[in-house]
Amino acid sequence: MTRRGLLGLGIGGLGLRSLGAGLSAQGLALMAAGPARAQTAVAMQLSWLHSVQFAGSYIAQARGYWREEGLEVALQPGGPNAPVEPPVVSGQALVGISAADYTAAAVAQGAPFRILAVAMQKNPFAIASLPANPVHTPADLPGKRIGMALANMPVLKALCALNGIDAARIEVVPTQYDAAPLLAGQVDCLLCWATDLPVAMAVRGIEAVTMLMADHGYALHSQTYIATDESIASRRAELVGLLRGEARGWQACRADPEAALALTLESHPDAGLDAAVQALQLERQLPLMESDLTEAHGFGWFSDETVAANIRTLALLGREVSPDLWDRSLLEEANG
Repeated sequence: MTRRGLLGLGIGGLGLRSLGAGLSAQGLALMAAGPARAQTAVAMQLSWLHSVQFAGSYIAQARGYWREEGLEVALQPGGPNAPVEPPVVSGQALVGISAADYTAAAVAQGAPFRILAVAMQKNPFAIASLPANPVHTPADLPGKRIGMALANMPVLKALCALNGIDAARIEVVPTQYDAAPLLAGQVDCLLCWATDLPVAMAVRGIEAVTMLMADHGYALHSQTYIATDESIASRRAELVGLLRGEARGWQACRADPEAALALTLESHPDAGLDAAVQALQLERQLPLMESDLTEAHGFGWFSDETVAANIRTLALLGREVSPDLWDRSLLEEANG
């Protein structure tokens, strides 16, 4: 299982039912038509299935923020069989939402990508444990049994290298992406996203101890916006308009998360979304999207320093990249 496959699977495995009915009034309150203007049809490839992970995009679409930029944006869902990079390379999508390690891997194979913006200022990877046997810091990991997909071994090893921990002293137990092994005592902790398995447990009344890896040196940009060199050269105005509308959508989401949740549920009634899970997921996601950089410069910002930290983490993951992988010029134009 890849990290992109983490989202959704754990929550679905817990059998949580959808509670989305009855919220249409709040969702409809977000709907507003933009000014009449010739529209250019473009697509944005999402990194996973529809959920509040992309709530800001739904608002940008529903409120006409992109129409005001002269764009008619289609949001193409991802999933376990829908990787982000191919449709962007082929031109079926103007922009894709990915992560720095996936983009680095694609570039190593010859893909002409650049990272244009970074939605999640902190990577959502976390170590989840129970209060009776907590993992508060990486120093607590030696001697523990950690449940995870073996494909994520480079992630665990990178965290250990960043914190001077002997990875050999941690027992890795291959597990499905589910909280059940932790709750059954088969493992002491889980490698997961802070916005899914801990959320799924919380709605069942089980509070997990969640150690965010980003707080311990694991710098890796997530929910990044990528485009090709060709698109940057020939469709720059469209890219800037898309980023500007996306920024406005997330600003509105932060201002009224309840309305953003209602719109998400209303817009995707067949997605099997659970209202309680989605609400808590959004509550825990929004702080990961904020930083001193976004406070000072706006949505999606990154600096030379954060790029350098990402390059160091990517090297530990076996990906050698240069700062040229990131292009902030379009974001500077979009954010004014």
